[in-house]
Amino acid sequence: MRNGSMNAPRLYRIGEISSLAGISPRTIDYYTGLGLLAPAKRSTGNYRLYDDETLERIRRIEHLKAQKFSLEEIREQFASLNRVVPDEAVTRKLSDLQTHLALLEREVKDLEPVLEQLKPQQAKRLFRAITPQTAACVEALLLLLGKSNLM
Repeated sequence: MRNGSMNAPRLYRIGEISSLAGISPRTIDYYTGLGLLAPAKRSTGNYRLYDDETLERIRRIEHLKAQKFSLEEIREQFASLNRVVPDEAVTRKLSDLQTHLALLEREVKDLEPVLEQLKPQQAKRLFRAITPQTAACVEALLLLLGKSNLM
């Protein structure tokens, strides 16, 4: 092998990457049009070529869609992370944390009506049953939502 070709990234045409990702080429086109994906480069025949990072990004998009995130929410999440951190590993970890926080926020919003209906004695029993760390997480989420008066 020539020097440098060992580390050359694998590039895929749209049909190849769609097959690997388990989605249609039209979906790849759609995601590209929305700005969720971008070709790594173009071939001499002007074909769009995608890399392994794009494949990971597609898998991330599909995972977030399964978590009920809209494509617009996913696009905003990717855009905000790309502005802050260019390092791929750190970006991936921050993206995971952001996803978990968004899911927790949704769950807290779902619980909010239930918590508001609790009688004071029920609320005391509930909050005594959880650990201080859990209570701190709940309080932090409530602060993020601007509703910190429950505890």
